[in-house]
Amino acid sequence: MLSCPQSTLENIPYLDVADPAFSMRSPEVIAAREKSWCARTPYGIAVLRYDEVNHLLRDQRLRQGSYAWPAHNKATGSFSDWWMRMLLSREGADHSRLRRLANPAFAPKLVKKLTPVFQEIASELIDEFIENEQCDFVSQFAEPYATQVICTLLGLPRSEWKALATLASDMGLALGVTFKQDEAVINAATDKLFQYAEQAVANLKQQGLGDDFLSNLIRANQENEEALSNTELYDMIVLAIFGGIDTTRNQLSLAMDLFIQHPEQWKLLGKQPELARAAVEEVMRVRPTVTWVTREALEDFTFQGLDIKKGTTVHLFSQSAGTDPRAMSNPEFDITAKRCPHFGFGAGAHHCIGHFIARGDMTEALALLAQRLHQPHYNGEAAWLPDSGNTGAISMPIAFAPMELP
Repeated sequence: MLSCPQSTLENIPYLDVADPAFSMRSPEVIAAREKSWCARTPYGIAVLRYDEVNHLLRDQRLRQGSYAWPAHNKATGSFSDWWMRMLLSREGADHSRLRRLANPAFAPKLVKKLTPVFQEIASELIDEFIENEQCDFVSQFAEPYATQVICTLLGLPRSEWKALATLASDMGLALGVTFKQDEAVINAATDKLFQYAEQAVANLKQQGLGDDFLSNLIRANQENEEALSNTELYDMIVLAIFGGIDTTRNQLSLAMDLFIQHPEQWKLLGKQPELARAAVEEVMRVRPTVTWVTREALEDFTFQGLDIKKGTTVHLFSQSAGTDPRAMSNPEFDITAKRCPHFGFGAGAHHCIGHFIARGDMTEALALLAQRLHQPHYNGEAAWLPDSGNTGAISMPIAFAPMELP
């Protein structure tokens, strides 16, 4: 899979990303990044530095590589079948067709229209726990917020959020290194999410289509089933549910952890909520929930003196690249700093189609949280997913002051 001159091979560090204890923020990764732009892993090559990640994300000699993740784990079943069919795993004209049909559903104007809804959901959730001056940030804010946003997009009652959140969490186990051992749970959750997707479509067709996210997808399907088939419609909806809940919940928990470590930044955001959009970008640079983006070589080629064979898996470490001191003169967390673009949403042809929605809902959430929760700090030990693949908090007990202290 990987070949290069012997002298080069000897100088490439090795990172055991298959180890559940592996951390993307470990001294080993930092040391490897200092020694080399890349490292060997059990899954192929890891690219560690900003410039190389930025280049290879757009290199047409590489295809989107996450499609092979189930095969890497020898996994089968409904999740693997969906993963191979969905937008993220398509290439070329087929990928372009699906993005073109889905783009109206993910347009910026939709986010602007939903901003008051985002604010309403966030405010209601904060109201439920603010008098207690403590909460579990994941279960009482990040998870219900992310899920209620998705319920709104799909025209489902917000009361459905708990069931959807559980399914998204179970399905999200597929993105970790324990995929194979969790396979039965993952497939059961996938089946149930498809049932939700089918019910949401049936409900909206009965009510009549409007100018909203789901209506735009259904309209593309109804106008030409050959352009967007029924299966592709449901695949797209499941992707929106899964991606919207899992990543937003995790990213908000990572944001809170960062701000707890940098209380002066949280205080600044509370005083200047207009910095919330920049705060989202800075959080995703330093602590992205998607810690690597995967590509696969379509042909043999040489890059930076390294011979990469066709079929080689190339993991582009977005977290390592985002904190690379070669690209950031001061890579420390700072919501006022001007930065190079981060890779939290990927880049190139496979740039996350839902990034406008994700950026919009997280912006409103962080702005309101910073204005209403002062001096947040840990109130117990947080539990975390492995710090690789897709990461985030499982639970996060925090305490705070409900008003500015003198």
